[in-house]
Amino acid sequence: MLQGNEEVTVDVRSPQFTLHVEVRNTGTYIYWDEVRGPGGLPAGTSGRGLLLLSGGIDSPVAGYLAMKRGVKIDALHFWSYPIVGQRSRDKVVELCEALRDANPELKLYIAHFTDIQTEILEKCPERFRVIVMRRMMMRIACEWAAKLGSHAIFTGENIGQVASQTLESLRAIEDVADLPILRPLICFNKVEIIEIARSIGTYDISCQPYEDCCTVFVPRHPVTRPKLDDVRDAEKLLDVPTLTAACVAKIEEHGF
Repeated sequence: MLQGNEEVTVDVRSPQFTLHVEVRNTGTYIYWDEVRGPGGLPAGTSGRGLLLLSGGIDSPVAGYLAMKRGVKIDALHFWSYPIVGQRSRDKVVELCEALRDANPELKLYIAHFTDIQTEILEKCPERFRVIVMRRMMMRIACEWAAKLGSHAIFTGENIGQVASQTLESLRAIEDVADLPILRPLICFNKVEIIEIARSIGTYDISCQPYEDCCTVFVPRHPVTRPKLDDVRDAEKLLDVPTLTAACVAKIEEHGF
């Protein structure tokens, strides 16, 4: 019972109402409600990473989760103009603008990928095209990450979602990487990913009907459990060092 008010009692074990009091140097604060924030760590406290950003739903969410853990993220997008149009690139710019709400220093880099895709179409077996394409992207990303001083590559890959995301395919893709490949969404289901995408404002942007270079490149019958030796054989007609160096040399930064 409170002194001076016999009608009000205090039950410290099962209170109906909790009043919080914080005493700080700047004053005393009294409040009765808490609003949950996103949580996480300050930007940059966990190092620097490079996000492979497509126009889909998953990769922006992967980037957001990395930033939430204190990683300073830059984004690299592979653009195959005129195989895909300007609107495809514009969509990625919009996604970055949404992610910049979490990290205003995020930079977007554009890798011109048309020549490599053309070479793959002409010289690689159809069922291995996506795996070879992803291996080329990984080589380029690792070289660009080294120039930026990034410590890891982040992707939106998720086990079993598409043919290039089986465990065998993921192993074949990261075979060419010399940096850690981190996949924040690896065991998420699509409903969970969409929920986060809606909360960070990227979902509606990702749903715009403008395909990226990955989605227009999928063969009718892609390999789902590739053997590493077969994948290496599939790209043996490519001049990998020359193609990689030429693409890295033409990477440009998009200004915001």
